[in-house]
Amino acid sequence: MVKVSVFYPNNAAARFDMNYYLTSHMPMVAKRLGSAMKGMAVDEGLGGMPPGTPPPYRAVAHILFDSMDAFGAAFAEHGGAIQADIPNYTDIAPTIQISQVKL
Repeated sequence: MVKVSVFYPNNAAARFDMNYYLTSHMPMVAKRLGSAMKGMAVDEGLGGMPPGTPPPYRAVAHILFDSMDAFGAAFAEHGGAIQADIPNYTDIAPTIQISQVKL
């Protein structure tokens, strides 16, 4: 299993429309990726450590695929449209990590 994580660093001056992200962007991502996507989760940052400090990330999305090949094929076909939608909900440049799920 491969997990693609998209991290949106927290910046108080940055714009992030969580409502748009949840109701428009992520459903579009799911529709475009189709059966290649095996699961999805979206986290909204609440705080950091120590308690009471701001979260390091405004939001984090996790998308699961069976393999790197499955991710690569899906993103090659739909990545442009997915990335083109980013300005509709944020001005934060995301950081992406691709991981192999071990547990």
